[in-house]
Amino acid sequence: MFTGLIRETAEVVSFTDNFLTLKSRYEPGIGDSVAVNGACLTVVRKSPGTFTVELSPETQKTIAMENLKGHVHIEPAMQLSDRLEGHIVQGHIDTIGTITKIEKLSNATDFYITVPAEYIKYIIPKGSIAVDGISLTVNDVFEDRFRLTVIPHTLENTLFADYTVGRRINIETDMFARYLYHMFMKNENRQITWDTIDAIMASY
Repeated sequence: MFTGLIRETAEVVSFTDNFLTLKSRYEPGIGDSVAVNGACLTVVRKSPGTFTVELSPETQKTIAMENLKGHVHIEPAMQLSDRLEGHIVQGHIDTIGTITKIEKLSNATDFYITVPAEYIKYIIPKGSIAVDGISLTVNDVFEDRFRLTVIPHTLENTLFADYTVGRRINIETDMFARYLYHMFMKNENRQITWDTIDAIMASY
């Protein structure tokens, strides 16, 4: 589990044969989970100043692979003693969104992000969403897109300041919205029991 609060932006050293090597101040251990642009990956090698994670075919199929260059967001997995200041993020990317509009406001910036229509049902006004691993609040939801308002602090401490229209980004919808949809909305015509809920939870 993660919180969606970015630890730092790490530098991509290389991506070869499914192995991504990053340079960072953070020093994980072998076997540790680290979210890279929001995707939960396992550390398989390390050396002074760098660490390497391996990307499975499923991960490569799901995330915006073209962004694994330059710098990426990283966040170590949360510990039970940590404060939960973002929201509960699994590190399981649901889909790829595309930035379709950026609107600068007096003290913030609005980003409009389009996603495949089947994922809109998991995105809730004033709910939480993770964009490239960053925990953010949804302001508006439309037929196939949503609007975020990003404050200057987030722009200054993440890669959001470099995002442009047309960029593809990793999207993880709110875990609880997905659970509730599958438990109640998707199954509204059949009786819900705890056995049914347990079966649904076990499928994730």
